[in-house]
Amino acid sequence: MKISKQEQREARQLFRICLVNGVLDEGRVRQAVSLLVETKPRGYLALLTRLHRLVQLDVAKRTVRVEDAVELSPAQLAAIKARLEQRYGPGLEINYSTNPALIGGLRIQVGSDLYDGTVKTRLEKLQQSF
Repeated sequence: MKISKQEQREARQLFRICLVNGVLDEGRVRQAVSLLVETKPRGYLALLTRLHRLVQLDVAKRTVRVEDAVELSPAQLAAIKARLEQRYGPGLEINYSTNPALIGGLRIQVGSDLYDGTVKTRLEKLQQSF
C-alpha cells in the first residue's frame, strides 16, 4: 500500500504524541488507534499501517538481548543495564539468557546493533583466517 507524504507526516506526528519522556506509552498508542478507527478519517488505513511500523521499530530498538556463557551476578547485570540506558536511553526491556556454547564473553543485541565479545566468535574468525 502506497502512502502519501502527508500521511507519513501525520503518522510521525501521531507517533510523537504517543511518546512520554522519550518512551512509547502503550496507553496513548491504544487511545490513538481507537480514535482513528472510530473517526475513520480519509486514508486512515495507510495511517494505521505506518503508525504500526513506527511502533514496531521503536519496540525493536528498545528490546535488548544479553547472552553470556555463565550466569552473571545481579551487580554485573545492573552495570550492563546502566551502560545500555546511558547509550540508548531509558525504557529498555532486557532479556537475559545463558548460553554455554559461547564458551566465554558476552553478546548484546539492541535492535539491529550487535556487540559480540564472545570467545566462540573469536575462534570462528581465527578459523576463517586460516
